[in-house]
This record gives sequence, C-alpha cells and structure tokens, in this order.
Amino acid sequence: EYIGSGEVILATRTGAILGTGVIWAIVFGIFLKYWIGISGARYTVCTGEGMIDLFSRMPGPKNWAVWLVLVAQFFSGTVAIGSLASAAGVFINALIPITPYFGGWAVTIFALLVVWGGGFDFLKMVMSFFVAVVLLGVIYVAYTVFPGWSAFVHGLWPAMPSVPPWAQAGGAASANPWREVLPLLGWSAGGFASQVWYSYWIMGAGYGATGGRKQGEPADVSFLRDMSAATAERIKGWCRVVYTDATVAMLIGITVTISFLLAGAGVLGPKQLAPEGEQVAFQLSTIFSSRWGQFGGYLFMIAGAAALISTQVGQLAGWPRLLADACRICIPRFGKLAWRSQFRIFLSFFFVSNMTIVYMLGYKPVVLVKTGAILDGLLLTPLQALWLLIGLFVVMPKMISREGWRILRPHWIFAAGLILAVLVFGYFCIFQIPFIL
Repeated sequence: EYIGSGEVILATRTGAILGTGVIWAIVFGIFLKYWIGISGARYTVCTGEGMIDLFSRMPGPKNWAVWLVLVAQFFSGTVAIGSLASAAGVFINALIPITPYFGGWAVTIFALLVVWGGGFDFLKMVMSFFVAVVLLGVIYVAYTVFPGWSAFVHGLWPAMPSVPPWAQAGGAASANPWREVLPLLGWSAGGFASQVWYSYWIMGAGYGATGGRKQGEPADVSFLRDMSAATAERIKGWCRVVYTDATVAMLIGITVTISFLLAGAGVLGPKQLAPEGEQVAFQLSTIFSSRWGQFGGYLFMIAGAAALISTQVGQLAGWPRLLADACRICIPRFGKLAWRSQFRIFLSFFFVSNMTIVYMLGYKPVVLVKTGAILDGLLLTPLQALWLLIGLFVVMPKMISREGWRILRPHWIFAAGLILAVLVFGYFCIFQIPFIL
C-alpha cells in the first residue's frame, strides 16, 4: 500500500512541472507524518487498542472525534479508492486494448475478490516483484538525471517555484503551484487512513499489549491498571521494534518519492510533459522509455499498474476496517454484527462507488487522485496529530499503572513532533486548501 499513486503519479508530475525546488515538501511531509504514525503505533503497542478507540477517548461530547472521522473518511475513502481504480484503469488501457472504464472495473473486481476472500499471500509476492522493478528503475533514472548537490540542497529550502508557461498552456496545470504541492504532501507516506491502518497492522502482528487481542476490541483497562514493571519493560522492547520499523519506512519513503520527483524533473520536464488525462500512463512511461526504449516504457506501465493495483487492494482492505471500527463505536447496534459482516458491508459499498466513479470520471485520473490526496491526506491530519498528542500525554497516564507509566512514559520528542505536525498541517488546511478546492 505504501507505494502507489502518490509516488508514481503525483511526485513524478510535480517534478515535471515544478522541478527540484519542492524536494522540501516531500521531506517535511513524510517526516511530520512519521511522528503521527510512530505515535499511533506506540499508543497501540502500549494499550492494545487501535487508533479509532483512542479517538473515542477524546475529552468533550461522547465519541465526537469518531463521528467526525466516520463522516469525513466515508467521503474521503469513496473518492480515494475511486481515484486509484481510475488511475489503474488508465494503466491497464495502455497495456491492452480495452477502454479505461473496463480497465478500472476489472481492477475493482479483481481487488474485491482478493480482499473478500483474504488471499493476500501470493498477490503480495507478485506485486512486490513488480513494485521492486519500478522502484529500482526509477532510482536508477533519478541517479542518471541527478541535478547536482547544489540544486538538490537548494530544493530542501522551503520555497515555491512558479508554474512554467508550457505547463499552464491548454490547462494541464494551474498557475497556482499549491495545486500540485498540496496533493503531494497529502499522499506522501500515505494519508490519515494509512496512519490508522498502521495501528491495525501492529495489532495483527501482536506487538506489545496487542498480543492475543483482535481488532474492534477496546483496551483491557483492568490489565493496564495492574501492569507490572516487568510487563512494562517487555512492552517497551516492542516499542523499539516499532521505532525501527517506522524509521526504515520513513527513509525508504523519502528516497523513493524524491526519486520519482527527480525522474519527472529530469525526463518529463525537459520534454514539457505534464502527465494528465487518459494519456497519463504513456506520458509517465517516458521515464523508462527514455533509457530503455519501448521495452522500458512497457515495463514501467506494467510495474506502475502493479503498484496501483496493490494500493487498491490495500485501500479496499483498510477503509472498510476503519469505517466498521468507527461505526462499532458510534452505532452500537452495528457493532453487534459479526466483524466479517461489518467489513463486507462497506466493501460492497466501495465496489458500487468505484464502478460509478470510474464510469463517470475515469477519464480524469489525475484530478481524482489529487482530490483524494487532499481529502484523505490533509483535511483531518492536524486533528489526528492533536488527538495523538492528547492520547499519549493525557489519556495513557490515566489508563496505565503508575509503575508501568514510569517506564512507558513517551519522550518529549514525541510531543515536539506532534505539535509541529499540528502547526504545519493546520496551516495548509486553513490558509492553502480553501484557495485550491
């Protein structure tokens, strides 16, 4: 799920239009989301419950934060999943002679069948191979077109380059560069939902206090209040595992996303190509075809399609879980249904919404992807960081024994990272998003 439209489409397109001057957006965006993801994972390891249950513990009216998440993520998920199907359909259309609509529908049906039956293992091996191909290829291309360390370091300084006239011609890009940068910020390292899914992954892996527990179960408060020093030390060891996992993911994400941006700046920019519309797959494939001819172009489209389809599978596996979790808390009667039934109700809805979005807007994959990135990646992100700050430093001390809290108390650096994320993403939401939507 980690490598998808944010890297393959948005980073490459942004590099083609704005060049290397926005490297800072990738580094800042992923670094700040790192603190959101690692804080949520730490809370789950220490308490045994997912991020949605944490949101239900926010001060104020009962479950107000979960209701907000439920409504916002219902719409965000609908647009985001539909955008992935549309983009993947365009890649399929570039490979075989079927319309983008049928390509998007085929991807939706395939992803639905995989998620419905839970047959991920073989798919992960196949998709991982193709995603590795596109990653290694784009890193090599980025190396060959590297602009030099002076330009690279200059791109780390927060400044906004202007959109070149050629990109504005014909409406391929707006004169406002934030229309390109904000979606990239939104989906670099995933959005709001991806951080929630990370807490589900922690639960599935059985780290720390999640051992033997299932998704959809709030924390065992009696266990936490009686936590011994030995138990807290064991859980703290799992926290270190999470730190390593999240840090490696952050470094990989920054490297890969910058590589796509450099490839776009070095290959597509000089050709004055701003990937857009139904030609987006062919235009993006220029990154490989410029080095390895027609074979390279086809290889990029195959690997790019695999990255988008695997992301689609990940999103169809994740968003129904998130929404079912929120409904369990907000609508108790819904929570009485078997978990698989809850999951499949939302999965069925997304199947219908995908088919509809692909049919109605499948010819505008970039517009859909950018919209999904803003809705999921930015709108609730400052609140997510704020809620995690409250969760780690206000909620957790009341749940865990005094003896356990002395050992599991988070370092002040978590507070600093989350506060910075609140301020930066809050600025984007208040001062930039209203002018581009």
